[in-house]
Amino acid sequence: MSDALEIDALWDDFHRVVNMTSVELAAWLRVSDADESTEPLPDRAGSETGRHVLAILQKRRTDLTEDDLRVMEEVVDTVTAQTDPENEPAAEDTPRRHRLMTLGHDPLKA
Repeated sequence: MSDALEIDALWDDFHRVVNMTSVELAAWLRVSDADESTEPLPDRAGSETGRHVLAILQKRRTDLTEDDLRVMEEVVDTVTAQTDPENEPAAEDTPRRHRLMTLGHDPLKA
């Protein structure tokens, strides 16, 4: 994917589905990985994909790598497939919400 228009469209789609800020996502990754006795190092918290999404949020469009573009496509596809504007998960649908939040999408956020 080297066409500038395709990259621009992917950038826009990614930032549409990833509705958490980098600060919110970093905090969520740390919380989701913590247990009663330990908390992971901040740069190792969360899933590999979650950490990659966080890194992309901190980049400029011109600094994206091919690997970033691949992860962005995966995140857009996954979030789009798992969300339905007519049927957003309720607060009690915690597992689904938490899976999406690991990718930077909080379905309860406007």
